[in-house]
Amino acid sequence: MKVILRNPRREVEVAGGRRVKDVLRELDIIPETVLVIRGDELITADQLVREDETIELRPVMSGGAP
Repeated sequence: MKVILRNPRREVEVAGGRRVKDVLRELDIIPETVLVIRGDELITADQLVREDETIELRPVMSGGAP
């Protein structure tokens, strides 16, 4: 599967047919620090991603006035 990472933007290929949390573990990414997007849909760490799919990882941003 293709994984698109942001900040900096890059693409990596990893084995598919497994859960998002396993992909994040392989990439050494803490699940709570990213949003995982497949197409136009946010997906959770427990969802399966097939070999032929692409997911995008976007950093979670927070902030604002106290």
